[in-house]
Amino acid sequence: MENRELNIPELSLVVLVGISGSGKSTFAKRLFKETEVISSDRCRALVSDNENDQSATTDAFELVHYIAAKRLKNGLLTVIDATNVQSDSRKPLVALAKKYHCLPVAIVLDVPEKECQLRNESRDDRNFGNHVVRQQRSQLRRSIKSLKREGFRHIHVLKSVEEIDAVSNIKRDSLYNDKKHESGPFDIVGDVHGCFLELKELLKKLTYQIEDVDYSNETFGYRVTHPEGRRVVFVGDLVDRGPDSPAVLKLVMSMVNSGVAFCVPGNHDMKLQKYLNGKNVQIKHGLEKTVEQLLHESDDFKYQVREFLYGLVSHYIFDNGRLVVAHAGLKEEMQGRGSGAVRSFCMYGETTGEIDEFGLPVRYNWASEYRGRAKVVYGHTPVPEAEWLNNTIDIDTGCVFGGKLTALRYPEQELVAVQAQQVYSEPARPLEINQFTKSQQQEYDDLLDIAEVTGKRIVSTRLRNNVTLPEENSVAALEAMSRFAINPKWMIYLPPTMSPSETSELEHYLEHPHEALKYFRSQGVQKVVCEEKHMGSRAIVIVCKNADVTRERFGIDNGEIGACYTRTGRAFFNDKTLEMAFLDRVQKALNQSGFWDRFKTDWVCLDTELMPWSAKAQALLKDQYAAVGAAASASLDVVIQELNIALDRNLEGVEQLLQNYGQKQEMITDFVEAYRNYCWPVKGLDGYKLAPFHILATEGHVYSDKDHQWHMENIKQMCEVDPEFMIATPYQVIDLNEEDQLSSVVEWWTELTNKGGEGMVIKPYDFITHGKKGLVQPAVKCRGKEYLRIIYGPEYSTSENMNTLKNRGLGRKRSLALREFALGIESLERFVNKEPLRRVHECVFGVLALESEMVDPRL
Repeated sequence: MENRELNIPELSLVVLVGISGSGKSTFAKRLFKETEVISSDRCRALVSDNENDQSATTDAFELVHYIAAKRLKNGLLTVIDATNVQSDSRKPLVALAKKYHCLPVAIVLDVPEKECQLRNESRDDRNFGNHVVRQQRSQLRRSIKSLKREGFRHIHVLKSVEEIDAVSNIKRDSLYNDKKHESGPFDIVGDVHGCFLELKELLKKLTYQIEDVDYSNETFGYRVTHPEGRRVVFVGDLVDRGPDSPAVLKLVMSMVNSGVAFCVPGNHDMKLQKYLNGKNVQIKHGLEKTVEQLLHESDDFKYQVREFLYGLVSHYIFDNGRLVVAHAGLKEEMQGRGSGAVRSFCMYGETTGEIDEFGLPVRYNWASEYRGRAKVVYGHTPVPEAEWLNNTIDIDTGCVFGGKLTALRYPEQELVAVQAQQVYSEPARPLEINQFTKSQQQEYDDLLDIAEVTGKRIVSTRLRNNVTLPEENSVAALEAMSRFAINPKWMIYLPPTMSPSETSELEHYLEHPHEALKYFRSQGVQKVVCEEKHMGSRAIVIVCKNADVTRERFGIDNGEIGACYTRTGRAFFNDKTLEMAFLDRVQKALNQSGFWDRFKTDWVCLDTELMPWSAKAQALLKDQYAAVGAAASASLDVVIQELNIALDRNLEGVEQLLQNYGQKQEMITDFVEAYRNYCWPVKGLDGYKLAPFHILATEGHVYSDKDHQWHMENIKQMCEVDPEFMIATPYQVIDLNEEDQLSSVVEWWTELTNKGGEGMVIKPYDFITHGKKGLVQPAVKCRGKEYLRIIYGPEYSTSENMNTLKNRGLGRKRSLALREFALGIESLERFVNKEPLRRVHECVFGVLALESEMVDPRL
């Protein structure tokens, strides 16, 4: 026989049906992946160590069903290899497919009884009598007739050994809703409800070109194109209630037929389809208007409408699973699946069975519990304004009720709308503009769920795939956040730790630029940016254009215009008045520099260094550094005084002791002088200095796509308007292949550190750089000799201590820096993309959690 191909849905539960000896296992092994096949014999062996132990059958099939359920839950095709000749054995499998919204498929191997008996006789493990095969054969003959009635949507019956052997391939057909290969860009349009003029206005606002052409069955009078190749996705409810449903249908059908649009069905569309198909439906809720309008249309047009609506698919999955469009929305477990329950949810949502005071069904707010990765865009329920909630958005803004017709541009996530020209239909439930200051998402984010940040967690990031957070680290992060952090709604980012350069090969240096530059060159980096490292405290500064922006974008309604917090999420200023004065001054600098207009934003998040160091580290200075300096200075003065007396008495060995303690005194003097370089008095806001070095994010943009020179130059513009307060960081761009530039930057570092400066930070020229071994360190710090004395202690520079320190390991610190960097960028991107606060905080908590890892804090 010629080779044959069997077609099955790519996500399905395939039930092999055949008597013992019909070759089901051989068939499955030949045509399916090993992991796809669940064998009842294998499961029987797993629970009893004997695949022929019939007493273990119940346990074996419990295991079959359990494994099948897990695979179907994860969207994996599954094959059941068992006799399955009885309807009772197939019934739970059909129910399982229905539960996970996938299609049951039956492949029947109808091999002659005699052939099966011969095969069984040749196998030592098949010692049952021929009467068993005969009984199974009888059950099989009855089964073939009832498979469709049982719920199998695809049935393949192979009636001989030759037919079975002729099957050379199983072709897995994508479901109609699978448009993952279509990545856009799209313009997703909300419920039209016959508002033809508004639809045309909206399409033109989206720069679509609409031409009237001679009527034909394919164009229906319109040709629509877009100069940039964008396409429209309609969320359904094209008809009813509005003034011209036929014109809307003609326009949408022409767009779909020409490939410039997709469309999913709404409940009103399907009701019209049933009416046109002769079904008995109630002519109300706006259908009466459509029916009246269709009286003026030809029978041919009505036939085309009926066929068009019948062919609409319940929902679509676009952009590799990142976007779902359904009329009434769709829960994650139903996305990309096909069942009656899925279709019903797509068109009606989920109701409680109750009726509200307006006579409308009460619906479950499925979006409030949504946790899916895909963005879900839907309509069905009219809302005054389209708002994101847990990665979902309802764009039915009630055009037919006098509201707006709204489109969501994807992937830009920009909302574009036109106002209804009039109220065409009075809504049963008033469409009132909610004057409440918070959005749905902000209301939902008022209460964060502790379960979302505790336990072992695996966070997916764009830059570094998965980052694992151990349970004990998550507990430490929760402790820090709950006890010390600022309002969580400000915490959209925490900066990563920074790794130092490798240990210097030079005798008197622990760190030196040679090693930092060598690291980047070894990663294949051609160009770096070297920035002076300010000795201050790391501070994240968020500033809004005004308090209205704070309320609308961050959901904080207390008159604040921003926040300044440390890298552990604590408020930088304990004095709220001082913090407000600080933020007001930064805001004025942004205003005067034209920042808001230049960046087309009304808020900004900056990564900065805030000086003096003493302003935030007062307790550290007083209790540790100053205490060490004062105690050592006082005691060493006494020791040296006594040693000088002993030296005058010519005691043996005193001269060497005096020399040793003299060196100690010099080192403690250097220690005190070193930390004093970074301390100066402040009074109110006077004395503070702010050195921004990253423009992290503004509305709609995370600036990780800009190089560090871009950041330095744009920051310089805002600093120039208030140089007494804001410092533009000195920097150099270095080509790593130019020896004279390398020498120059080493000289610069030496000059900085000799004057008491901390050192410099060396970064790859591009904000995000991938090298020979993956993601390159975003920054490497190279600190001066005297600054390291503060970190490691006054006597760190002695030869014995230096030898010990030169054996320090950087592996864990560098791994930590990369993981925290990936989480930080991820949190910003999620916030800018208007994802729920829990998704942003998943990454913010992650940075805090990683900070509790056992890594030497002096590195």
